[in-house]
Amino acid sequence: MIAYWIKKRLRDAAETSGLGVLLPNKQPLITPAKGQATIEFTSWKPLRAIAFKPSLALGEAYANGQMIIHDGDLYDALKPLMLYATAKPDIGMSQWTALLSKPIMLMKDGRWKTQSAHNIHVHYDLGNAFYRLFLDQDMQYSCAYFSNPDMASDLTAAQQAKKAHIIKKLCLNPHKDSPQTVLDIGCGWGGMAETLAKDHGAKVTGITLSHQQVALAKQRLAGSDLPVEIALQDYRDVTETYDRIVSVGMFEHVGRRQFPTYFQIVDRLLNNDGVALIHTIGNTKTSRGQNPFISKYIFPGGYIPKLSEIMAAVEHTNLKVTDIEVWHDHYAKTLRHWRQGFMARRDEALTMFDERFCRLWEFYLVGCELAFSHSNLVVYQLQLTRSKGVVPITRDYLYS
Repeated sequence: MIAYWIKKRLRDAAETSGLGVLLPNKQPLITPAKGQATIEFTSWKPLRAIAFKPSLALGEAYANGQMIIHDGDLYDALKPLMLYATAKPDIGMSQWTALLSKPIMLMKDGRWKTQSAHNIHVHYDLGNAFYRLFLDQDMQYSCAYFSNPDMASDLTAAQQAKKAHIIKKLCLNPHKDSPQTVLDIGCGWGGMAETLAKDHGAKVTGITLSHQQVALAKQRLAGSDLPVEIALQDYRDVTETYDRIVSVGMFEHVGRRQFPTYFQIVDRLLNNDGVALIHTIGNTKTSRGQNPFISKYIFPGGYIPKLSEIMAAVEHTNLKVTDIEVWHDHYAKTLRHWRQGFMARRDEALTMFDERFCRLWEFYLVGCELAFSHSNLVVYQLQLTRSKGVVPITRDYLYS
């Protein structure tokens, strides 16, 4: 079966994509089309593994130096393979492996608070200096909003536009006698919380499970006298209620089995006349679950939901969906900025980590950019309320 996959599936992929493939015995499986890169495998091990977990096998092969790219770079090699995989999804052994590995993946999800804390620590506590290498100045680590063509080369402007767009959807009332309270679930390094308090007069509580994020968020707010509190806290432990709830790029870490709990808690914490905005990566098709490479090396326990999975959880609460927006291609553009920024400062990353780590992150950034460009991944924004009449009945207010 494995030999069949190598001869048929890999040859078909190479021929369709135009890539060249050089086997460990130095024999070409297929010669490249003009202008295309060649992938050289220096070991048979990743070739055998590709049949079961393609993304993990390729990622580990690249990280371990067992996959060498000639006449191009990693992006040039993975793009044709992504196009092929999108056009001809695997119906072979990798699906069986995905089914068999589901119990292991579920052990990593966020149903236990200790597991949630560990999952966040693995990714977000790599060090603030590392994330400064490729993020914008505001340290926004979620999809930017390229609201006009002039932003194509300006990640900072696009991230500011993302925050402004989200804050409009919160429908803050500046005429209230006292500041409106906002809970920021998964507040990151504090950029959204700072903007809400500084520019919109809100009283903000930001929570995260990352020690590094808490430290930097408190540092950036020190001495500002802004009504912002940053806490190391699980969203399930929050007891106060709020006028507004915002969550950007956190829902992906919840885990599918925790979807009902998540929205039940949002429902419980939101005041009757409140508004919540949930911003999350989503899938427009049926998901196979966690990507093995991402789960092992980048985001343990993550899960990319379908819209129907989100809605099924919302429908069992008192929350009302007042707006759903789908962003196409914005995350691909964001990831392109991150990838280019990371590669431009890769030598600095090498002083913090080793070559294998840098190769894993290169594979992650390239793979995600291509996935958002060519597969079923999008960004969903859900606006939720508990009462009618809280938000405008048209979308005009978002663009005025």
